[in-house]
Amino acid sequence: MMVGGAAAGGYQLGKDERSASQVTRDGATTASIKSRLIADKLVSAFNVNVDTYENRVTLRGTVGSYAARARAAAIANEVDAVVAVDNQLKVVNSR
Repeated sequence: MMVGGAAAGGYQLGKDERSASQVTRDGATTASIKSRLIADKLVSAFNVNVDTYENRVTLRGTVGSYAARARAAAIANEVDAVVAVDNQLKVVNSR
């Protein structure tokens, strides 16, 4: 079973135009941002999707306030490898 999983991952990597090292760096960047969001008291990280492609981060999902939206972007920008953040987070009222 594990071999099939590895083969599937290799197939995905083969379809990606990034080098294997860039895919790894982007994955590490995404993980770093996600862990920082989880630790943050203002942002509900479970509603935020983080995608990284060639050191450019896209944030998608929902947050409860404009302050949380701004904080999520600031957190992403704090990671050294990040060159740009596309903040597509939507603010929804949590009533």
